[in-house]
Amino acid sequence: MPRDLPLANGHLLVNFDANYDVRDIYWPHVGERNHTQGHVNHTGIWVAGTFAWFDAPEWQRTLLYEPNTLVTAVVLTHPALEVAVTCTDVVDFDRDIFVRKLRVTNHSNEAREIRLFFHHDWHLGESEGANTAYYRPDLHILGAYKDSWNMILNGCVGGADAGAPHGVGQGRVGIFAWATGYKEFNGQQGTWRDAEDGVLEGNPIAQGSIDSTIGFALGEVAAGSDGYCYHWLCAAHKFKEACNLNRMVIKRGPESFIQRTRDYWRLWVENKPLNAGNLPQPLIDLYKRSLLVMRSQIDDGGAIIAATDGDVWAFARDSYAYMWPRDGALVANVLSHAGYSDATGAFFHFCSDHITDDGYLLHKFTPAGDLGSSWQPWMDKQGNLALPIQEDETALVIYSLWQHYTLFHEIEFIRPLYRPLVTAAADFMCAFRDAKTGLPLPSWDLWEERRGIHAYTLAAVYAGLMAASHFTEAFGELERSSRYASVAAEIKAATTRYLWHNDAGRFVRTLYVEPDGTMTPDMIIDASLTGLYQFGMFDPASDEIKKTMQAVEQRLTIKSEVGGVARYENDYYHQVSQDVDNIPGNPWFICACWLAEYKIESAKTIDELGDSLVWLEWVQSHALPSGVLAEQINPMTHAPLSVSPLTWSHAEYAGAIRWYIGRYKHLTNIGASAPASSPPVA
Repeated sequence: MPRDLPLANGHLLVNFDANYDVRDIYWPHVGERNHTQGHVNHTGIWVAGTFAWFDAPEWQRTLLYEPNTLVTAVVLTHPALEVAVTCTDVVDFDRDIFVRKLRVTNHSNEAREIRLFFHHDWHLGESEGANTAYYRPDLHILGAYKDSWNMILNGCVGGADAGAPHGVGQGRVGIFAWATGYKEFNGQQGTWRDAEDGVLEGNPIAQGSIDSTIGFALGEVAAGSDGYCYHWLCAAHKFKEACNLNRMVIKRGPESFIQRTRDYWRLWVENKPLNAGNLPQPLIDLYKRSLLVMRSQIDDGGAIIAATDGDVWAFARDSYAYMWPRDGALVANVLSHAGYSDATGAFFHFCSDHITDDGYLLHKFTPAGDLGSSWQPWMDKQGNLALPIQEDETALVIYSLWQHYTLFHEIEFIRPLYRPLVTAAADFMCAFRDAKTGLPLPSWDLWEERRGIHAYTLAAVYAGLMAASHFTEAFGELERSSRYASVAAEIKAATTRYLWHNDAGRFVRTLYVEPDGTMTPDMIIDASLTGLYQFGMFDPASDEIKKTMQAVEQRLTIKSEVGGVARYENDYYHQVSQDVDNIPGNPWFICACWLAEYKIESAKTIDELGDSLVWLEWVQSHALPSGVLAEQINPMTHAPLSVSPLTWSHAEYAGAIRWYIGRYKHLTNIGASAPASSPPVA
């Protein structure tokens, strides 16, 4: 199930799914560790003897964010129960505190007793074993711990002022209904079942494979009136530290943490002015949402995480909660251009710390900086050593770093990265080539599915070497600069020589090197061919790129009601339809953005520029109501597939918006006039 509402602060990340169930609680890194392992953490309500979990089908749900924030704006309505629940959730922008506020409106014509229940399916440290959950009567809290992971749960109830300091008003602070128990063991389902009669049995402690449920009595809520409940979770390495956070919430009041987090994110997203040209407002809104979603997936240690959707674990027994250098570089590049140097600076230091002595970055890394799991072997089919790398990952980090420098000109920031990252990577890219062809040696493609010489990789290596050439020229190493530029030129020439296919009239996506040294072209049309112009290797107006992109658009545009653009012909990953002629693969948001970018870059008039809006509006119209973009969607039903959100999807969309704005300014400055039919200025 997709994650509709991620909330994070660079250490603690919480994901809600489409049913408004908490599914993932990551800490102390964004993406590591997931203390619920993607399992459902139920929330439920008891109304005058009738119980309903929030994921029951009878609920009508609206899952949104407050505009320009990482604060939820959720409304749940249950016609049969005659209640509406308005929910506001935050992860405090600074402290590792998750705060929930629920306002329950009684739509009945009589007063009724109402209770709320919050369940947690603990897998502390990403393990179901050796967990402990317990109740402390002196503190009126429920705690859970394993090793150095300590969680404290608390809350308060009352009137509209229940969230004020000390829980003043009609309510009281503390947990007075609880249960700890067992699940995933001897057929036991968990304490959430205990809540369904509206009463928790109060078992004081459980250890092993455990869960917990806490309850809050809102009391009698008059007809047409509201009852309020706040619930918070504090995460720390030591119990004492978690207690300090809990006391802070009680002293200041939980509402203050909601308000300050709301204020912080509004300031964060609104302090970078955007001259949006003639973009429609919904596209601008999704741009701002994309910035916030990207930020939610970035760990303060520098790792930019691909996705934190814990459900993918069930598909492959692994997750997307890693830092891929390519994804990270592309996200960092967009955020740099958006003005967020602080959010991206740590990423480049992360890469510098983890580049190998030989100058390349490996497949992926954990948020804490350890080497991530990999399926890319250290040998080829003949048993010879073959580096398990995607060379574009190394190259794009250097490319994005140069973009960062041209925007901010921070010499002191670049200085410690220059030798260990820039020149080390560039020297590797120069050496990692075939002496006969001048092409880079085979590596894995950006989709991580095939080993060969790939058009996207060649374009990335060209861009990385040109960036390194600019850096070394700036640092006065002119001989190095000349050498890097010369190798880049040789790779560009070799790309034309070996990857241009005369019979097909376009570039091919990959060359496979056979044991005897011959090269076989892969004729599958792939959206990643857009890289040939994206990174500056070829002019988008050249005949070669025009013909290649025409083939991409014609073959990969999906002919279904959903529409969109596939990755490549007969894409097998989460494949839904076998009608490959009409549905070559599932629609990917990044591919639609690539096509939009090409139309943007090719536009010679404002009217032509408007053609790109078709694809930008397609992306916006297929986002979740919250503005979250998945990796791909079902070509028949519009439903999200694979992980959601995918950080890369948001980066490509935000990048395409910035390409549009830049092109609009350029065309306006050279005197192109907008026709009367152009979209209104937002």
